Amino acid sequence: MRKSLNFHLEDVDFPTPSEDRVLKWFTKVSESKGYQLDSLNVVFCSDTYLLEVNRKHLNHDYYTDIITFDYVDEKIVSGDLFISIDRVKENATLLKIPFEDELDRVMVHGLLHLLGYKDDTESKQAEIKAQEDFCLTLRSQN
Repeated sequence: MRKSLNFHLEDVDFPTPSEDRVLKWFTKVSESKGYQLDSLNVVFCSDTYLLEVNRKHLNHDYYTDIITFDYVDEKIVSGDLFISIDRVKENATLLKIPFEDELDRVMVHGLLHLLGYKDDTESKQAEIKAQEDFCLTLRSQN
């Protein structure tokens, strides 16, 4: 299977992370959870763009940092991640962490959704946060 990860920019301009680095990292995360990475599109966008996606596809009228569209089949990971760079920048400032670290956290949060993790209850939010923390430790092992 040929793995692919593609970054796209919509309504924003910033230096994207290395696709190769993120592909290796996401492959490692997926395999650690018993999944095989196939294809992912990561769309970096503005708050305005993501709000429209949220309204159109989910009937939600609020800002968010990420929306994940899941095309996973069995244990083969495929999906689209829409990430608001505006939200990531604001969150990084509020948390007093580097933008790149917050961006990685949000990206892997989307991947974790594709791997079956949910965040619709407090206990599930705690679990996905713990998984984010674990997955972030795998970055430096690429």
